Amino acid sequence: MTKQLGRRAFHSLSLGVAMGMGGALLRPAPARAELPKPKGDVILSITGRITRTNATDAAEFDRDMLEAMGMASFTTKTPWYPNPVTFEGVPARAVMEAVGAQGTTVTAVALNDYSTEIPIADFTRYNVLFALKRDGSYMPVRDKGPIFVVYPYDTDPILHSRSYYGRSAWQVTRLVIS
Repeated sequence: MTKQLGRRAFHSLSLGVAMGMGGALLRPAPARAELPKPKGDVILSITGRITRTNATDAAEFDRDMLEAMGMASFTTKTPWYPNPVTFEGVPARAVMEAVGAQGTTVTAVALNDYSTEIPIADFTRYNVLFALKRDGSYMPVRDKGPIFVVYPYDTDPILHSRSYYGRSAWQVTRLVIS
């Protein structure tokens, strides 16, 4: 009887050590947190190094889901319009937080497969918007919609350059985090 209790005690101790010290080897990988599913048409799909999804290896958003994250706006001059424009949309950093972005770069991909790489650090540094509206109206595909990545160009002279204008993709429908 003593021997059997001794074995049980040893087994319990071994299991406790395995769970306490080496538990990482025994625990399953953490599950990816789920986002709500879109109810309307998907206008943005995000893949890559993200921790929150609502589709197979992707986070998909309809317009209502994006707007629910909180909208922001700014007025700025751009090389694409003759007069200053007011853009309204979701702060890019809020979208990155919502999907649990783990990378340093976003590749924005447009409907015509144009793509550009954007450092995620830009989103906070320059308050970049994923603009949905221009001058109070939703942007249709024929006028840079559904999403236009815009910087507040008038806030910093460095933003008046080909580098930042090139990061300002329009007709964006996909983001890939790396």
